[in-house]
Amino acid sequence: MTTRILPAVGDVDAARSVTTLLSQLPDADPAAPVGDSTQLIDTLARLAGESLDELPEVVLVHERIGPVPALELIREVSLRFPAIGVVLISADVTPGLFSSAMESGARGVVTLPLSYEELVNRVQSAAQWSVGVRRHLSSGTEVFTGPGGTVITVSGAKGGVGTTVTAVQIALAAQASGRNVALVDMDLQAGDIGSYLDVQFRRSIVDLSTITDISPRVLSDAIFTHGTGLSLLLAPGEGESAEEVSDRSARQIVSALRTRYEVVVIDCGSQLQGANAAAIEMADTALLVTTPDVIAVRGAKRLVRMWERLQIRKAEETVTLVNRFIRNTEIQPPLVEKITGTRMAETAVPANFKELQSVLDAGRLHELDSKSTVKQALWALAGELGIVKVPEKPEKNGAKGGARFKNDRGSIGRPRVGRRDGDSRNRATTKGAS
Repeated sequence: MTTRILPAVGDVDAARSVTTLLSQLPDADPAAPVGDSTQLIDTLARLAGESLDELPEVVLVHERIGPVPALELIREVSLRFPAIGVVLISADVTPGLFSSAMESGARGVVTLPLSYEELVNRVQSAAQWSVGVRRHLSSGTEVFTGPGGTVITVSGAKGGVGTTVTAVQIALAAQASGRNVALVDMDLQAGDIGSYLDVQFRRSIVDLSTITDISPRVLSDAIFTHGTGLSLLLAPGEGESAEEVSDRSARQIVSALRTRYEVVVIDCGSQLQGANAAAIEMADTALLVTTPDVIAVRGAKRLVRMWERLQIRKAEETVTLVNRFIRNTEIQPPLVEKITGTRMAETAVPANFKELQSVLDAGRLHELDSKSTVKQALWALAGELGIVKVPEKPEKNGAKGGARFKNDRGSIGRPRVGRRDGDSRNRATTKGAS
């Protein structure tokens, strides 16, 4: 049997050494090394999306991989792709490190400098374990095997641009279409999702921050199930508790949520901390909300540049949403796209705060009228982001088009296709924008 091996090595010299030795292993099919943690996760997610059989049997993780630390990366790979045997490559194999590696999900540890005999033994052992797991999965047992649910982070260019309203509404849109959705408040010092949805709950994300192995039962104890069907993981009531949620615990929490929910929407607020930075880095889509004014656009540019400097997210991998859009404003979405270097959402949300004021004051954002132009735009955005189920075509029974979504009659838009090359971006703004 041929063993497919994917090395994750950041250092060029180390990658060359690992590749040379892997090429000498019997029945081995080593792939080209990936240079960082993001590339590794993206590669595995792409392969898993094609088929479980496309995944490599063994992944080698070098101790100096970045930007995610090696042990945290191993934990994420083990959670999202449990049919892969992960082996850590480290120069300092102490009993403590070995124990930590096993707790993170590694199937073995190889000592630097690499030894042919040791590498053969560890790779073969991990490969045999992987084959056994896949044989077990193919027997029909229900075990999570894929890349997991879709994670969307929503960040604000500055405070007050509509970050939380956007996060709540796109989560509601996904839930109403039949998705299993978790809404997470990772604006740890000033999170207001509980207030917006009229929720008081004694548990928060802090309760998960010290747990190294987040089981489904532990996770469910920290989750509040809202009347709309949304699963809420709230921010702490005391802002100083935010320090207890580290970037490491945030990664574990997001990974655990990804394995349980089809869609995970995370409100990251407008302040960058270690926890929400980790979430943004792990996200499938990072949404940045701004308003069409100089201060907010400048803030969006500043935030995007900081993400790039900290190697959290590249500008071109970020989607920017213009909220409170007015047709005759001087700052139009193409200008925002040019200034920030990000990709603009096809949807722009119209400026119509009167529609929101009553439900915001009452803390009942989920009861926003389906005829609201703001709601229609945000639900269209959810369709554009691909987090809603596309309704099946009605049977030939006289029923007319349009989906019936649970708990709501609002329509969900879908991204436009077939746009002409020379055409400018169509903005899915709604009539009635003030």
